[in-house]
Amino acid sequence: MSSFLSLKKSLSLILVSSLCLISLSTQAERKNRQSKKEHSYFKIRNNDTRAQAIFDSKSKVLGKVEAPNNDLTLWYRQPASQWVEALPVGNGRLGAMVYGGINKEWLQLNEDTIWSGEPVDRDKPNVRAGVDEARKLLFEEKYVEAQKVVEDKVLGTSLGRGTHNYQMMADLELTFPNRKEVNNYRRDLDLNTAITRVQYEFEGATYTREVFSSAVDQAIYVRFTCSEKGKINFSASLSRPQVSQVRLLENGSLVLKSQARTSRRKVIEQFPSADRGVSFETHVRVLHQGGQLIQSEDSIRIENADVATLILTAASDYYGDTALASTCQSQLDKVIKKGFNQARVEHVQDYQKLFKRVDLNLGASSVANKPTDERLINLIKGQYDPQLFEQYFQYGRYLLISSSRPGTLPANLQGIWTDGLRPAWNSDFHININFQMNYWHAETTNLGECHEPAFYLLERLKERGAEVAQKNFGCRGWTAGHTTDAWFFASLIGKPQYGMWPVGGAWCSRHLWEHYTFNGDEEFLKEKAYPIMKSAALFCMDWLVENPKTGLLVSGPSTSPENKFKTSDGKTANLTMGPTMDHQIMRDLFQNVIESAKILDIDTDFRKEVEQVLKKLTPTQIAKDGRVMEWAQELEEVDAGHRHISHLYGLYPANEISTARTPELAAAARKTLDTRLASGGGHTGWSRAWIINFFARLNNGEKSHENLLALLTKSTLPNLFDNHPPFQIDGNFGGTAGIAEMLLQSHAGAIEFLPALPAVWKNGSVKGLRARGAFEVDVDWQNGNLHKAQIKSLKGNTCFIHSKSELRLSINGTELTPQKVSLGLYIFPTQTGDVISVDLK
Repeated sequence: MSSFLSLKKSLSLILVSSLCLISLSTQAERKNRQSKKEHSYFKIRNNDTRAQAIFDSKSKVLGKVEAPNNDLTLWYRQPASQWVEALPVGNGRLGAMVYGGINKEWLQLNEDTIWSGEPVDRDKPNVRAGVDEARKLLFEEKYVEAQKVVEDKVLGTSLGRGTHNYQMMADLELTFPNRKEVNNYRRDLDLNTAITRVQYEFEGATYTREVFSSAVDQAIYVRFTCSEKGKINFSASLSRPQVSQVRLLENGSLVLKSQARTSRRKVIEQFPSADRGVSFETHVRVLHQGGQLIQSEDSIRIENADVATLILTAASDYYGDTALASTCQSQLDKVIKKGFNQARVEHVQDYQKLFKRVDLNLGASSVANKPTDERLINLIKGQYDPQLFEQYFQYGRYLLISSSRPGTLPANLQGIWTDGLRPAWNSDFHININFQMNYWHAETTNLGECHEPAFYLLERLKERGAEVAQKNFGCRGWTAGHTTDAWFFASLIGKPQYGMWPVGGAWCSRHLWEHYTFNGDEEFLKEKAYPIMKSAALFCMDWLVENPKTGLLVSGPSTSPENKFKTSDGKTANLTMGPTMDHQIMRDLFQNVIESAKILDIDTDFRKEVEQVLKKLTPTQIAKDGRVMEWAQELEEVDAGHRHISHLYGLYPANEISTARTPELAAAARKTLDTRLASGGGHTGWSRAWIINFFARLNNGEKSHENLLALLTKSTLPNLFDNHPPFQIDGNFGGTAGIAEMLLQSHAGAIEFLPALPAVWKNGSVKGLRARGAFEVDVDWQNGNLHKAQIKSLKGNTCFIHSKSELRLSINGTELTPQKVSLGLYIFPTQTGDVISVDLK
């Protein structure tokens, strides 16, 4: 009997155990399905080689920690499982993607000058003859034949992906004691301080890590603390997916030494320059209080410390530095003497001088206390979240501050955050939309200093672009094609669809003029902007030729990036004599050069010459179907939903097309947009961002908002990075620019409040936006209408305000009677420092 009872008891235990295992397995499968379901909301095409290691080192997370007490914090209840979930930090030069792991942590590291390759000659011989031959064929409408001539005789060598490209610097890997489960885990990125943090509880103790990249110290800091003493334990190592030297110095620094180059022999055989590139060093020092530091050949281990601080510096020979080890060590010695607490304070102060200039309030969200990834998924499901738009706007500003500072290279296709050795599109500077979009919000959102690296690129590009203009085309001035890199090549390269486009430099030159109009710095205009703009104009003037049928000047051979059209015999082609975008860019440049010369009171004869060319330039035209013509003659595009909407350059970023001044063109632009969207346009992140700005210029807040919502729900990754796919940062920057454009415009010569305010943003405020004429503007609105505004005059210029409502104005508290020259236009003089208050009558 006892044996039977014992057997029964054993069987019961086995059954209970089996049910428990089944239950645990079911729970695990449920969680796995939930994770896969969450990832299915995002089109993730960024491969992560750490994925298996991340999975193998996972720890179970228990409890649900509360949201941080800060509306501008991205936060998550689990570590990143892949690169597009990691959180970025940067100081303009040094960047890191922080995963927030528990048992293993990765900081994927970048430094903005780590490029493979070197300057090389990409041009074909006797290009000019090929251009002349192609022009003749295009005027005869022999498009396919002309395209073959251009490909064979004009366009230079495209080196291809992974030849000359931006590369990751290294991985900093941190290994901790294995913890199977932790409580109340949270990782976050505080946009107010530019500090990312990881915190969790284990066995009653609270562990915290902070990471930031200091522009003041040119160093990345990782700070380890615990609520109980003697609990900090980890090892640190450096690695790179390419041959590198890792060693430990006598002073305790861990060093990685390497070179940016390709390891692919076939590529090197075809392009020997791919085997050369920037050499660099990365140095890590770990300081600790309590416990001990143990060194090995390739890692540093901390045992039982109370507090630890890891400091990382890096240097490259890009600018000619030949003493990389000395540079890194001197940086480390300097910051170690300073101490962590002072370094943290200085970092925050330096960052906030830029970030705190602008504040946006779009109203409260009922789900603002949810993790960022959950909020994004809820938005996709239809739960509106105005504070997520605020966060997205400020995130775009954060990313520019973190990837583009005076003295650095400009933000590339991925800002400064690139994984691996062969990034998409080489992570280069695409100057047929993407590079420009990176800086659309620089001036409007009060980050003019962050625009400066773009001007450095233009100065360097002008040097090589002048050689290309003269040697290849027999033109004065300078030119550049659709893309460039850290070696500043200006040659027109690749395939006709994208490569035969000589106005990249002319478009970039607009940014110099914009910087002047927002800041009013005549020394900048005279010494830096005007010489580059004038030289770009000289090229355009020499490049233009007369169309024998119309007598007007046209640009060509050239593409309307990167679109194609149907020929009369049923074939397809890309090149014409007279893409609308070329002419809009040139018209914009010519007008800006003329105005600059007037302001500086120079070059009278040259100004008159430009004015004559401007008169003969082919105008923007409207097709029979009511859309803006993409080419100088009516041609049927192959892809009606093409991602590029190049022929609306005159609407945005330029100001040729206006609802007030050119209503017919504005209506044609609207029809162009409607057709593009109805045919599947806006399917890439940056294209959608451009559309937001187009509709803002058309004063259509509802359509701007519709596309802003689509940008977040269709083209945004869990860490709020823009998704082309794969990740490209231009959509983040273009989206931020679009929000600013919806709330304030000044391109038409006057400040206009809330020009494209959507109904869903019923009440709100924005502070610190910039307007052309050197004004800083705050705006408050209620029930969808202007409530009050404040304008600060930074240069003492005459102020122009356009408003459909009657306004009451005062300067420094004294009521003002402005000149009113037409319906809704107010004009009045100001002095530097004046504060103008604006209210509705």
